[in-house]
Amino acid sequence: MANIEFTNDPEIEMGKAPLDESVAAEGELREWLVDYVGSKHEPADGQVTVDMVVQTLGEEFPEFLIAVAEENWIRGYQQAINDVEVGEKLINDEFRKREAAEADESNEQTEGN
Repeated sequence: MANIEFTNDPEIEMGKAPLDESVAAEGELREWLVDYVGSKHEPADGQVTVDMVVQTLGEEFPEFLIAVAEENWIRGYQQAINDVEVGEKLINDEFRKREAAEADESNEQTEGN
């Protein structure tokens, strides 16, 4: 499985989500899709956005969107499980480190007496 890097993107948090981005008609399929979605939505500025594409696919090809959403959900769930496992490992490592430090301190006090 590919590693997925998650970031905190301030543009998404501030409302400038990728859904608002214009779609460039690069390549035959994209050109067709942008033209098709543009004819369906007829945007005033002529710019087709990712959101328009998603809306159109949701209306006309919901099975595709469901498959993508399910895959996204599964990956998110796997990432959450991984995050929990990493968190548990970090907590356990810190706990062992503190136990070792306390044992060393206890040994030093015993030897000092």
